[in-house]
Amino acid sequence: MKSKIAYILAITMLLTTLIACNEADQYSKYSYTFYDVFDTVIQVVAYAKNEEEFNTYMKDLEERFTELHRLYDRYHNYEGINNIRTINDNAGIKPVKVDKEIIDLIVFCKEQHERVGNLTNIAMGRVTDIWSYYREEGINEPSKAQLPPMDLLEEASQHIDMDKIIVDVEESTVYLEDPEMSIDVGAVAKGFATEIVAREMEAKGLKSALISAGGNIRGIGKPLDGVRDKWGVGIQNPDASLFDGGNILETVFINDLSVVSSGDYQRYYYVGDKRVHHLIHPESLMPVDYYRQVTVVTPDSGVADFYSTALFLLPFEESKSLVEATEDLEAMWVFPDGRIEVSEGMKEIMLSHGASGASK
Repeated sequence: MKSKIAYILAITMLLTTLIACNEADQYSKYSYTFYDVFDTVIQVVAYAKNEEEFNTYMKDLEERFTELHRLYDRYHNYEGINNIRTINDNAGIKPVKVDKEIIDLIVFCKEQHERVGNLTNIAMGRVTDIWSYYREEGINEPSKAQLPPMDLLEEASQHIDMDKIIVDVEESTVYLEDPEMSIDVGAVAKGFATEIVAREMEAKGLKSALISAGGNIRGIGKPLDGVRDKWGVGIQNPDASLFDGGNILETVFINDLSVVSSGDYQRYYYVGDKRVHHLIHPESLMPVDYYRQVTVVTPDSGVADFYSTALFLLPFEESKSLVEATEDLEAMWVFPDGRIEVSEGMKEIMLSHGASGASK
């Protein structure tokens, strides 16, 4: 009996090896990079049967990212498109008929806002515009950098009521009841778009890819190199430049998952010696200093984008409790003193806890 079991195991291992080798023979690794969507760099590593097949996928992928960028853009108008800018321009005037992708995004944001409380509020456009202005001034003239006056922020905060974003799913319209309101979907649009694109590429036949949309990582399948079962994703060290040799703080291994980080090192300026980052709490109207970085791992890239911000804005015990209460959500917190905390499920995919991407 023992020899029969050993024989069966040996045959199984041989078949597994032959299948892996066959996959590696059929597929080649390619990469693609493009710019100017969502104000970031989009990078894709994928396995395809040939370069022509890969280029076809990438053409569709780039076109789709570009379409979604235009739909979710709050700064520019595009001929023949009603987008977030169009909605804001018509605040207090009339409902705007928009594409399904905008309806889906806003409904998602409203649902998540109700679920987790007033943490990621897409109605904060007027507040974030004030912060953007002072941040740009501080970057351009560091000696004159200052915080926005609280009275200015408080006046703007009178126009951030999510309930005044009226979505008519049947008519596919969005209406801002408050004429002084402005939507800003920047905290979630990139991840939401990445998820849409990833699912559409899978539906078209893409079996193996890693999409990086400015640090929003979405895995499709596994690497088809016959060696690895999982993609290795490096998490940036918040104390190191992206171009430093030691810029990777941790590596996690994933298949069909998303990895998204929020941190104080991404968009910031200095007021004196204090770093002032872009993650603003909707109630205090100020940045919070609980962490240097929060990284989230979950299947959906839009959910990951949303929760990386929400968790960053909460004190640790509340942030940890939210992770524990949310299905398929794992996180890593990096504190200002360098201390790191991780959820239990996160440990299972971390290099520092023994995880690997190699085939077993």
